Amino acid sequence: MFTIFKDYSFAAGHAIRGHTRGCQNLHGHNYRVRVHVSSETLDALGMVIDFADLKAIVDEVVGKFDHAVINEIPPFDVRNTTAELIAQYVHEEVSPRLPAGRRVARVEVWETDSSCAVFEP
Repeated sequence: MFTIFKDYSFAAGHAIRGHTRGCQNLHGHNYRVRVHVSSETLDALGMVIDFADLKAIVDEVVGKFDHAVINEIPPFDVRNTTAELIAQYVHEEVSPRLPAGRRVARVEVWETDSSCAVFEP
């Protein structure tokens, strides 16, 4: 099995509905999203997927969050904006955009350098 990953970053605001320790208030993070893609085979060039192609796919998914309030963007207008749920969303949205035989193995969403949530299907 071969696995590659690429990091993406964006700055966004959010508020966690129902939280009682301050995060219910609008605040922001400089998010880092790391997407791991796996495949049992390599393409004709010897790659799982070209990093530029993966960047374009992930930009389609997370680009809309940059300098926005995540709570205002579907499905987060009704779904909570935790790092865990954002990681799951990235997995759900990136997976069908990948070439055949490639799969999202792991998504990490970092709110800070020391706080990360992981979704692994």
